[in-house]
Amino acid sequence: MKKIAIILYGPPGSGKGQQADLLADAFGLMHIDTGKLIRAIFSDPSQMKNPVNKREKKLNDAGILNTPSWVVGIVKRRVRIAAKMGYGVVFSGSPRTPYEAGKEIPFLEAMYGRKAVKFFFLRVPFAVAARRNRERYVCSVCNRPLLTAYYPSKERTRCPVCAGPLRRRIDDDPTKFATRTREYETRTKPAIEYVRRRGYRVTAVNGTPAPFKVFRNIVRRIK
Repeated sequence: MKKIAIILYGPPGSGKGQQADLLADAFGLMHIDTGKLIRAIFSDPSQMKNPVNKREKKLNDAGILNTPSWVVGIVKRRVRIAAKMGYGVVFSGSPRTPYEAGKEIPFLEAMYGRKAVKFFFLRVPFAVAARRNRERYVCSVCNRPLLTAYYPSKERTRCPVCAGPLRRRIDDDPTKFATRTREYETRTKPAIEYVRRRGYRVTAVNGTPAPFKVFRNIVRRIK
């Protein structure tokens, strides 16, 4: 398959990150997880005294989207690396604002060509997304999520992939989840509308079934 750029949208808890990982493995793509990139900057000792990073960390800790122009710079640098190495890319929930979309989508078109940029929307009811966030555990070593609905044991202490200790994500705190949901409604939904106005089709996919079924549905649409 030619190099492609896939953008997955959906509310918090819709499974964007997991689907992006599956697509990255299936098609040899680089998963550009903006949240992980940003958290890596915040945990870098050499960056902790940077006043801009301090400001951005306060926003992130509160569940508020980071300054769009700052995020665009991070994303473009990572996309350039991927394209130079010959990789396509898959995004999980980014671009998150109309400003980011207005800067990043033309950039993706320049890197990969307009026809290679694909958009999907994972349709998940709010109640389902909220329950997923309440019950979500991830491995502190390999970062794989634990699907509690399909896990036979009530003892949720070790990762079934690498046996690393499980943890709860900061983003899944109920208060922060509520803030993230408001940010999605007020700032990310308009970014999706920008995508449509630019002439793209945003393909809706039911995100409530088991992840492998959602993945197969997306792959059929891509092919």
